[in-house]
Amino acid sequence: MLRFSLVVFGRGTVKRFASSFAGESAVPSNLLLPTNLVDPSRTKRPPPSADCSLPVLRTCDAAIPAHLSPIQTWVETLERQDSEPVGVAQLHPDVFAVQPRLDILHQVEIWQRNFKRISHAHTKVRSEVKGGGRKPWNQKGGGRARHGSIRSPIWRGGGVSHGPRGPTSYYYMLPMKVRVQGLKVALSSKMTQDYLHIVDSLNIPTPDPQYLLDLIRHRHWGQSVLIVHVGEELPENILQATADMKTVNIIPAIGLNVHSMLKHEALVLTMETVQFLEEKLLWHDKRYTPLYPFKLPYSDL
Repeated sequence: MLRFSLVVFGRGTVKRFASSFAGESAVPSNLLLPTNLVDPSRTKRPPPSADCSLPVLRTCDAAIPAHLSPIQTWVETLERQDSEPVGVAQLHPDVFAVQPRLDILHQVEIWQRNFKRISHAHTKVRSEVKGGGRKPWNQKGGGRARHGSIRSPIWRGGGVSHGPRGPTSYYYMLPMKVRVQGLKVALSSKMTQDYLHIVDSLNIPTPDPQYLLDLIRHRHWGQSVLIVHVGEELPENILQATADMKTVNIIPAIGLNVHSMLKHEALVLTMETVQFLEEKLLWHDKRYTPLYPFKLPYSDL
């Protein structure tokens, strides 16, 4: 029995090492899109090679571990309809290439749905129901069961026992490490599925919404697009173009969350947004002090 287990374990180990050396993807099957939903035109362009002639428009400022290498991806532009890249950007592997953790994605998604939830369901107990002040009939002699009030929970129209007594808050908080990891896993999943796009800026030549819709259809970005920007001001053309569009939304980088990324099919980031996200998310990996320090309400003498 021991010999058989060692043989099975050895075969699995050899298979994992062989797949890693052969360059096979380590992404689980439940993170890959079904074949009938994959657009063939989206998979035509390979990732940037080491000898790419296009300029490197962005490099990682943060330190990268020695056993990892930066991820290279294309940089596109919104100023023209074609999908030809204008350069190459390097992404940090600890933000855009982390291990897939569906359990963390599920925890963060459920937390985002529930931590602001307030249930207003409210039922009345027997003391709050109108009427029923006197005894409906005598205790003895009538041949009927003993009752003291018609507003008892066993009577129709009476009070409710052990019912909801709202408003009830479902507030709870996940640890900051789990929330940060959820953002990293969501960004890495979009990167793996080829639904993460880096653009040089958010400038478009016209405020016509049809131009943006044609661009999304021509580049096969999917049915819905989430544009993330950093900064206080946005170009006027893209604001007017997305004002009445339900499938294209713009969100500030400080408000990026897992639910919004999972709800939209494509994620569009500017190079300034990538820099902002890497600084904020990598800071949590090296911090050693609590985010919210505990302070007693008194001082020891």
